[in-house]
Amino acid sequence: MPSLARWGVTQDADLVYRTVVTFGARPAPALVSELGLSARRVHAALAELHEAGAVTAGSRRRAGRAPAWTAVPPGEVVERLRARRMRVVDRETQSRSHRRAVEFATGGRVRPCAGEQLGDGVHYLDSRDAARDRLAALNAVERHEQLAINTEQSFEVSSARAAAPLDRSLMARKIQLRVLNLPPGDGDLQVHPFLMNTPHCTYREAAVLPLKLIVVDRRVALFPADPDDIERGYLEVSHPAMVRSLVTLFEQRWDSAVDPRRCGMPGIVLSERERALINLLAEGHTDASAAAQLRLSARSVTTIMRGLMDRVGVENRFQLGLALGAVRAASRPAGTESPETEEAS
Repeated sequence: MPSLARWGVTQDADLVYRTVVTFGARPAPALVSELGLSARRVHAALAELHEAGAVTAGSRRRAGRAPAWTAVPPGEVVERLRARRMRVVDRETQSRSHRRAVEFATGGRVRPCAGEQLGDGVHYLDSRDAARDRLAALNAVERHEQLAINTEQSFEVSSARAAAPLDRSLMARKIQLRVLNLPPGDGDLQVHPFLMNTPHCTYREAAVLPLKLIVVDRRVALFPADPDDIERGYLEVSHPAMVRSLVTLFEQRWDSAVDPRRCGMPGIVLSERERALINLLAEGHTDASAAAQLRLSARSVTTIMRGLMDRVGVENRFQLGLALGAVRAASRPAGTESPETEEAS
């Protein structure tokens, strides 16, 4: 279940939408009661969601009764919001930046186009698959660090699937990984949770990046041979001076880049005791029975829940359950079905 707050929807609207998706069609008065929000805030949230095409109002069954609001499927809503917020980098501008960066880093000895003026310590990998195979071979003997710049604002499923085993291998061997990305075009600040939440990996974003680049152990660099057609393969550079220039370029951009989590949705990390309590309550336990299961006092349960609500920034337990579900920090309530959702990568 995606959080609509990632795409510019207010927190109230996200809570209302999440409630309707999770528990089914609801009239406004029921939402007021369940969420503990004022009628004004609920009606404002419904108006915002309706304008965004996220909910539809059913017909009144009889005079004087409020209509029930039904959620539009999350996948459709996300696509609409993404389209509204897309901020795509111009490909021609990115291509010129790539060529300038390569010519600067190599002193003009290597042009970023396959087969042209290949200098000492430069090898042409003539296809994308050849580049992947070579990177896998380099990763197998990598010992210290990998630097990466990605200029894509979204990734093909095939690319992500091909990269995943290499990333997992690096993580397993505790290779330090630093990744620079452009901000995702849709503004989703948690589009790379794997990178953000993996030990030995540091992730930053910058509004402008010079070229797509991978540097292995500061001794070998790879970048697309033709920035306009990645299928034409990569250039592999092992000339020490050229690699140093590319590393310097990376470091300069790294220093001015930012961690998107500073302004994104904060992660919610539960302790073992908090997780156990939340799961028991989600299964239908009362505070007293959950306390007995965990060998705690009822007052301790109240204190834990109040602390969690303060940390997450919500006003009641219902809102807390929705917030924890948004980041998969807690189980879904028993008896509710998970809607079919797919977020485009």
